[in-house]
Amino acid sequence: MTTMAQREYKALQQGWKFTKGNPENAERPSFDDASWESVSVPHDWAISGPFDPKGDGNTGKLPWKGEGWYRTGMDLAQADANKRIYLIFDGVMAFPKVYVNGKRAGSWDYGYNSFYLDVTDHVIFGQKNTLAVYTNTTEHDSRWYPGAGIYRKVQLLKVDPVHLGIWGNHITTPIVKPHYADVRISSTVLNMSSRADSVKVLQTILDPKGNELQSKEIIKYLNPKEEKNLEVTLKVLDPQRWDVENPNLYATKTQVFFGDKLVDETVSTFGIRTTRFTANDGFYLNDKRVQLKGVNLHHGHGPLGAAFHPRAMERQLEIMKSMGVNAIRNSHNVAAPELLELCDRMGLLFFNEIFDKYDAKADITDTTNFEEFAHRNIKNFVLRDRNHPSVFLWSVGNEIGDVQWNIDNGFQKLHTMVNYVKKYDHTRPVTLVNDNMQSASMRHFDYYDIHAWNYGRRYRLARQMEPDKAVVISESASTLSTRGFYEFPLPEDKTEVTGSLQVSSYDFNAPSWAEIADDDFMWQQDEPYIAGEFVWTGFDYLGEPTPYTGMTAKEMNLGEEAAARSSYFGIVDLVGIPKDRYYLYKSYWKPEEKTIHILPHWNWEGREGEVTPVFVYTNGDCAELFINGKSQGKQCKNPVSMNSTERFRLMWKDVTYEPGEVKAVVYKDGAVIGEKTIKTAGEVSMIKLSPDRTTIMANGIDLSYILVEAFDKDGNPAPLADNALQIEVNGTGYLAGVGNGNPQSLTPFKGNMVNLFYGKAMIIIGSGFKKGLTNVSVRGEGLNEVRTQLEIQ
Repeated sequence: MTTMAQREYKALQQGWKFTKGNPENAERPSFDDASWESVSVPHDWAISGPFDPKGDGNTGKLPWKGEGWYRTGMDLAQADANKRIYLIFDGVMAFPKVYVNGKRAGSWDYGYNSFYLDVTDHVIFGQKNTLAVYTNTTEHDSRWYPGAGIYRKVQLLKVDPVHLGIWGNHITTPIVKPHYADVRISSTVLNMSSRADSVKVLQTILDPKGNELQSKEIIKYLNPKEEKNLEVTLKVLDPQRWDVENPNLYATKTQVFFGDKLVDETVSTFGIRTTRFTANDGFYLNDKRVQLKGVNLHHGHGPLGAAFHPRAMERQLEIMKSMGVNAIRNSHNVAAPELLELCDRMGLLFFNEIFDKYDAKADITDTTNFEEFAHRNIKNFVLRDRNHPSVFLWSVGNEIGDVQWNIDNGFQKLHTMVNYVKKYDHTRPVTLVNDNMQSASMRHFDYYDIHAWNYGRRYRLARQMEPDKAVVISESASTLSTRGFYEFPLPEDKTEVTGSLQVSSYDFNAPSWAEIADDDFMWQQDEPYIAGEFVWTGFDYLGEPTPYTGMTAKEMNLGEEAAARSSYFGIVDLVGIPKDRYYLYKSYWKPEEKTIHILPHWNWEGREGEVTPVFVYTNGDCAELFINGKSQGKQCKNPVSMNSTERFRLMWKDVTYEPGEVKAVVYKDGAVIGEKTIKTAGEVSMIKLSPDRTTIMANGIDLSYILVEAFDKDGNPAPLADNALQIEVNGTGYLAGVGNGNPQSLTPFKGNMVNLFYGKAMIIIGSGFKKGLTNVSVRGEGLNEVRTQLEIQ
C-alpha cells in the first residue's frame, strides 16, 4: 500500500478466486465461489496448459481461448466515505466487464491497454465489497500467444474528491540549454465535491538525488464537478540530462490544496533531454548522434506467460543491455507501465507502439465505433506514457495492409490515429510501421513523421519519394536459430531447413521475407542516414514458430504435431539463455568490451574427419584458430566485402573434426587481446545451479532465475546433455515455471520436471508473500542431487 497525503494506492494481489467458463450470477456478492481456484494477480489462466500437440502453434498450442471470472473482496472503512474510489487495471485479456457489489461498474475492450473506473457510486463504505471481473478471449485474435485473464496488476485508489486526475500531470521541457531548462507542468485537477472553492496546485521540482530545487504555485476557482488544467513553468539550472549513459531522473511533487487544506499529493518522474531526427544523419539525443541498437520484445515472459512480473522484465532488459542494446520497441501493443519505468531508470530509449492491426487483434469488432475506440484508447495510451523520457517515438500501428494501401478508408483511419496522438502529446514524432514497399507509392508517409519499415531495405522507395524524412528499420533480421543446435552442411539458401524441426545456430537462416543479422549491420554502415534498427526479436516468444508452422509441417509431410509452439527468432531463447547470435550482436554493438565466442560445440562423435565449420564472433578484427594445437590459419574481417558475413564474422569453413581442443587467439590492431578454448566433453557427470539472485522480496511477484547446466567430470560443459530433471521446492517460495528453450517441447511450464536441452535449462522461483528460506533441489538419473537456497525477505 502506498499513501501520500490524502492519496492511497492498494495493489489488489491476494485473495482472488478464479474459474474458467461463465457461471450464471457470478457477479453477485452472494455467489458461492468456494470451489474456485485461489490465485494472485497478475494471473494468466492459460499458461499452465496443457499444451495441445495438435493445437495452433501460431498461438503457442495453449488453451487461451475462452471465458473466465475473477472475484475478490475490497475492504473500505467508514472513514473513507468522503473519498473517491478508483480501480486501475493495467491490462485484462480481453473484453473485461467489471462488477462491484453485483452492479456493472464499467468495461473495456482492448486487452492490452490500461484503463480505470470511478466506482465510488458502486461501493459501500464500512464493509467488504465484492469485485468481480468477467474476461472473454473468444473474440480476440492474435498472431502469437496473447495470454488470458487479469495478467497485469490491479490497483485500488482512494483519493479526496478534489484531486489530480489519473495520469493527470503532463510534464514537458520546451527549452533545454546547457545552463538551464524550462519545465512546464500542466495538471488536470477534478473537483468532485459538492462545493466551489479555489484550488491551488503547488509544484516542487526534485533533483535526481531527491533534493528540492524550487517550487511554484497556481490558483484557480473550480465549481463542483468541474475539471481544469493548471499549468506552471519552472526553471532548472545546470540540468543533469537524461541519456542512455546517465539516465538522470527528476521528479515533481504535486500538491493540491482545496481552500487552504492539502487534499492530494503525488510524485511524477521525468527527464530533461532533447531528441530529434534528421533525414540524412539519423537520431540525436541531447544533440549527440545515437545509432539505435534496438530489439523488439513481445509482452510475454516464456514459462510465466503473459502474467507481468517486473523482475522478469528487468532481467530481459539487463540481458539486452549486456549485449549492447540501447533501445526497445514494444511489439506491437501497449506495454505494461513498469516496462517504461525500467527503461527510464536503465537508460533505454523506447519506441512506443499501440496496435498490431486495426482488427480483432486490437479487439476491434464489426460493431466497434472506430473513431470513439481510437480516441479512448490513444488517450489512455499517451496520457499514461507521455512523461517518460525514454519514449522518443510513437507508433500507431504495425504492418496494417489496408492502411498502407488505403483500403476501406485506411488513410482516414491513419489520420484519425495520428491526430489523437498529437492531440495528447505534441513533443514527439509519430510513425506507422510498414512492410509493403510498393505501398509507399500511395504516400501514406504524408500522414506521419518518420519512415519506419520492416526488413529487406523496404524503406528504399519511401526514402526516394520523400528524402526529407528520417528512416528507422523497425524490424530487422528475423534470423532463425535454435540454441545449441547445428546442422551440416551450411545452408546454401537462407530458407533451407530440414525435418529436424530445429534451426541451425550457424546463423545463416531467415525467412524469405527477412535477412540475417549481418545484412542489417552492412546496410547501416553503407547508408548512414538510417537512424538504426530494431531486431526481430530480443527474446524467443510463444507462438509464431517460423519456419515450423502448421502449414510448413503439412507441406513437409511431418504432420500437424510437428509445428513448434514458440519462435526461433530470438537472440536469446525463451528462458533467456543466449544463443550464439547474442555474441555476434555484442561483438558489433559493444566493441569496447572484449567478446570471444567459438561455435559450434566440439562434441561430434561420428563426424571424425568430416568438414565441421568453426566460427568466431569477436570484437577483434582477426583471429588464428587451432585444433589440438595445429593452426588452421588466420582470418580477418573484411570491412569492404559486399558479402555481409565477411565483414562481421571470422569463419573457418573447411575445418575437419577431430575430438580434443579448439582454441582461438584474437587480435585487434595487430595485438593479441585474448583467447578462448573449448573442449570435447566426456559423459555428463554433474549439474550446477546458478541463481541470478539469492535474495528476493516477499512481495508476491519477485523472482529468481536458476540456470541449470551440465558438465563432465573435468568441468567441461556438456553441450548434448538432455537428462530429465526432477525439481523440489520447499519453504516460503514456490516453483513459478520451468523451461529449456526448446521450441518443440510440450512439457508443462508449471510442472516439477524439465529436460536439459543442449546442456541447459531454467528454473524460475517465485517469492510468494512470506519471508523465510526456500530450498531448491534438483536430481536426475545418474546424477548427484544438487541444491541451492534462496532468502525471501
